[in-house]
Amino acid sequence: MGVVERSFRISGATGPVPGVAWLPPDPAGLVLLGHGGSGHKRSPRIVELATWFAANGLAAAAIDGPYHGERVPSPLPAPAYQARMVAEGIDGVLDRMTADWLAAARLFGLDRIGYVGLSLSTRFGLPLAAALGDRLRCAVFGKFGLRHHPSMPAGLATPERTIREARSITAPVLFHSQKDDELFPRAGQLALFDAFAAPGKQLIAYAGGHGVTPPGAVEHWRTFVHRHLGEGG
Repeated sequence: MGVVERSFRISGATGPVPGVAWLPPDPAGLVLLGHGGSGHKRSPRIVELATWFAANGLAAAAIDGPYHGERVPSPLPAPAYQARMVAEGIDGVLDRMTADWLAAARLFGLDRIGYVGLSLSTRFGLPLAAALGDRLRCAVFGKFGLRHHPSMPAGLATPERTIREARSITAPVLFHSQKDDELFPRAGQLALFDAFAAPGKQLIAYAGGHGVTPPGAVEHWRTFVHRHLGEGG
């Protein structure tokens, strides 16, 4: 038998949460994949990562984030979904996304879990990683920091919470930094990296702005997760 792709829905606090999973036979662990801003659970990079992980013995799953994908009638630009998050209250948005992720993870009955999510999905992934505790075996974060550009709403900022959650994460972390990130200044990215309690944390940095992701970086993410979560990891 090969990899099986399955759609699923879970009950969230504000309605159904659509998701998709890629399941190999007898997976060694589960990788939760977060999409970027204005993306969705089947964004090209999500599918690329998920199919690679599944082909290499790891289950993978993705869900639509709040105000993204099938949770809204049509795609929203960044200012629109950011405004909705601020109106709801960013702490509440983070809490319900964490609950959604935990509910999704329970569907697969696997206690060895990894996470890959940058930018918006580092924002969502930090509280999830903290909540998973010792079930989290590794995480890839990045393109996010303690401060953001003034063009983004001030109501999105949660620096104290972000620091608290980072300090609780002891699983190995790979942090991807863009040196010329126009949304999250480099100093704030490095401050977040410094806050992680993980003794095995690593930092990779590339030239370019927020939207740049060199192909070699994706390979680095995959290798890092597979090394910690794959068979014998």
